[in-house]
Amino acid sequence: MPSFDFHPVAHVAHAALLAHTAATVHHTASHQSPITYLQAIIIGVLQGVTELFPISSLGHAVVFPALFGWHTLAASQSRPESFWLAFVVGLHVGTAVALVIYFRRDWVQIVGSLAHSARTRSITTPTERLGWLLIVATIPAAITGLLLEHPLRVIFSKPAAASAFLIVNGFILIAGELARRRAVDRESKGHRPPRELATLDFKEAGLIGVAQIGALFAGVSRSGITIVAGLFRGLDHSDAARFSFLLATPIIFAAGVYKLPDLLGPLGNGIRGQALGQPFLT
Repeated sequence: MPSFDFHPVAHVAHAALLAHTAATVHHTASHQSPITYLQAIIIGVLQGVTELFPISSLGHAVVFPALFGWHTLAASQSRPESFWLAFVVGLHVGTAVALVIYFRRDWVQIVGSLAHSARTRSITTPTERLGWLLIVATIPAAITGLLLEHPLRVIFSKPAAASAFLIVNGFILIAGELARRRAVDRESKGHRPPRELATLDFKEAGLIGVAQIGALFAGVSRSGITIVAGLFRGLDHSDAARFSFLLATPIIFAAGVYKLPDLLGPLGNGIRGQALGQPFLT
């Protein structure tokens, strides 16, 4: 899992280069065509690598087809219905599987604690509290995603728009880095130390969940924006990152399940083999 030390200024420069390149790419397509296995492998590896950093794997997945000259794939990304939707299911499932495997011990404890808390109708342990914090923080993005994911994807899942949001994401990371440095400086001077995750209240968890809505825009990193939100609530870097990736797991997995009919239906014709290989690449 990520070290979260990706330099935000370097990210802005990288995103600006992508924006300049994508803006110059001319992409037209007269009809849809399936994704080739080579394209699927490249995008899957790209997803797996960029998922290690708070730099928006989805934003890069939108931009790179235009950079490689895959015009049909690039043109299909923002269509209301296309094979791209079915392929993204594979990317989501791959990411969710990786997160579940990495945090498997945490999730076993969290699910068990939530079940106990529900039976006793009380919150008595830090793990029970963490489980309910994750539920509260998941609600804003889950509701917004159900209502707005489709129109936002149609409008903004284009290389130029994704490149612009990658630049925005870079500035979000800069803000988070400044917050982290201020916290370290305050601690070194004997002032208030960073908060522990156990001190986060439900209102603050909801605010971090609201920040996660930004990830609906291709180019804004889900982990990046929620880590920064956690830093601004006073969490240390480690706890902000842990909460961020635990928070990402249920909503990414749910998005994959929600879009599964696209993969099993007509949109998945000709690409199921390519899409089903994504969990092994990411």
